[in-house]
Amino acid sequence: MTVLNDETVAEVVGRAAFDARGLLPAIIQQYDTHEVLMLGYMDAEALRRTLTTGRVTFWSRSRQEYWRKGDTSGNVQYVRAAALDCDGDTLLVQVEQIGPACHTGAHACFDVDPLEPVLGTA
Repeated sequence: MTVLNDETVAEVVGRAAFDARGLLPAIIQQYDTHEVLMLGYMDAEALRRTLTTGRVTFWSRSRQEYWRKGDTSGNVQYVRAAALDCDGDTLLVQVEQIGPACHTGAHACFDVDPLEPVLGTA
């Protein structure tokens, strides 16, 4: 495993394609089962913190502040891997999730409101 230095982190942040609000969607996935746990948003500083601290940090669009997952709930996300997608406009962070990922107490945010779409066929 390669630990990113400040120069490398700056290069990664420079490659990220943030939207007009300066945000990058971050898909959070359990590293060993590949289950999608949640989606959050990061600005450049939250991305830098996530890549350098080993803990996931988001930018809260509603509170307009940084929040590190688990600081108040204890439901920590430890970074195990991260990758930008092919366009650099979405981040995948693989984590070791401790406790539920969703603020509702559900295991994953996508457990809260399952839909029943028509299933496609091959």
